[in-house]
Amino acid sequence: MRRPRWITPRGVLALSGWAALAATLLPAGGPPRVALTAAFLLVCPGLALLLRARPTPAPLAVRPGRTATAALVVALSTSASLLVAVPLFLGGAFTVARALAVLAALTTALVLLPRRRRAVPEQWKLPPEEHGPQGSEQRGAAAPGPGRPGSPSGSPSGRRAVRRRAGGLSVAVLLLLSTACAGALTSSGRPLTADPEPSDTPGRLGTPGPTDQPAAPGPWHQVFRDDFDGTTLNASDWVTCYDWVLGGGCTNAGNGEEEWYQPGQVEVSDGVLTLNAQRGKQHGSDGRTYPWASGMVSTGRDSYSGTPRHTFTYGYFAAAVNVPAEPAGFFPAFWLIPAATRGTPPELDIAEFPNTNQYLDMNLHWRTPDGNDAHVGRRYGPAEFASGYHVLALDWERDSVTWYVDGVERFKVTDPSQVPNVAMELVINLAVGYLQSPPPTVDTAQLHVQWVGVWQH
Repeated sequence: MRRPRWITPRGVLALSGWAALAATLLPAGGPPRVALTAAFLLVCPGLALLLRARPTPAPLAVRPGRTATAALVVALSTSASLLVAVPLFLGGAFTVARALAVLAALTTALVLLPRRRRAVPEQWKLPPEEHGPQGSEQRGAAAPGPGRPGSPSGSPSGRRAVRRRAGGLSVAVLLLLSTACAGALTSSGRPLTADPEPSDTPGRLGTPGPTDQPAAPGPWHQVFRDDFDGTTLNASDWVTCYDWVLGGGCTNAGNGEEEWYQPGQVEVSDGVLTLNAQRGKQHGSDGRTYPWASGMVSTGRDSYSGTPRHTFTYGYFAAAVNVPAEPAGFFPAFWLIPAATRGTPPELDIAEFPNTNQYLDMNLHWRTPDGNDAHVGRRYGPAEFASGYHVLALDWERDSVTWYVDGVERFKVTDPSQVPNVAMELVINLAVGYLQSPPPTVDTAQLHVQWVGVWQH
């Protein structure tokens, strides 16, 4: 049985990146996924670059040696990975799958794009006596002739060479174009999931039923509700800092954020909760100076040793939210964090908008048996989330977590080992300076919340 023509070392190299990208469908932290991804990132882009650059047909082991060549391949692969990852990260668009897709397309293009053969320098050629007893015949066979450089392009072998080059170029272009499509299948550094997408087109926000009732199957009874009537925040339901509050304000230093949360940045009026971010120096109780003040609310504690206002284990969580019109430099979020440990994971991100008002990130974090933070998620959009209020919701069950946008299911996790089973606090905040600072021309931003509700079975 003859081997298919594409099963060659170069063919395997061309497909290696796409195999690594497909491996993101496997469970996070699993040996096959780790092995495929690591092997590709450490070897394949660099090997493709080296094969593209070195004279042909000089053997890989001759110049400059196997060990040095292997080190060069790893160094080139690492450099290529950094050159792809850093711009994506700085642009707020980094995901593992997106970076893998770009590297896969680059590797495939380097392998398949046609190029002219270059003459081998004399110092790299093997001496005549090392060619073996048939060296003279081999040297004679290497002379220009049909199908080799110098062959007339009109000959049959010349036409075949042209077709091969055109075919390689077409495949490479198609694979490069597919990189853009890969971004639609990934989510903010999180792995792809096998859950089916809804049938409606992203960007056309679904039309929900009653916007203040669960979209998930019931029965339900409401256990928490705030319509923000009155003129002040209800202190029996909400606090204005995280559980690790130091006094006089707080921040999330783990994200490198630029805001210092203050109670004065939280406003309630006309049935709306408004979290205000405002440029201006803030002297934090941690000894640092922050360039922004902002607002947040939580159902947590007044102090590290205090008692949470409200905690929830399972349920349907929803809020009507209108995000800032100026997205750059701002990070609105509606999420759940553990009450007992006062830190994550686990973590349920109902809706995050890092430097965007067009895309919504939905994420689940859990702690692996070895203590690491694993996560899975999906990005939904584009949609005009700053154009009005949109109902963002999450159904947290014992064996699944489902996200909804305006009553339409957008993402679901069904692996019970990933689902949290601890009491959680509800948080809504407007962070500043995550991944990038706001433009110097922007001095304020607002996150508006019309209502918040929690239901349980």
